Amino acid sequence: MNEKLTKKQKQIIDFISEFTRENNYSPSYREIMAGLGLSSVSAVAEHVENLVEKGALRKTPGAARSLEVIDLSYPETTELFNRKIANSESEDEIKTLLKAAKILGLNLD
Repeated sequence: MNEKLTKKQKQIIDFISEFTRENNYSPSYREIMAGLGLSSVSAVAEHVENLVEKGALRKTPGAARSLEVIDLSYPETTELFNRKIANSESEDEIKTLLKAAKILGLNLD
């Protein structure tokens, strides 16, 4: 995913993740609306659709409570990059790895 999430989209992702972890099912659009103080269910639906298009969320059409947050941090790839950078002896190699990580949207912090 090359597109960054907006602040509101990040809040929605965090809310869905937390709600799902606590309840073992995903929230309804109304629960997201109430939890984040959004103005309408249609505003939630629009944000959800944008997040699905960005690949940050998955949902099953026609199924209630089917929102699933997709892990966009790529933990295995991030770990590999961090290890390679830590073990690199060449400044040019480190620069190349950092540039590649940026292109891939990896957060190496």
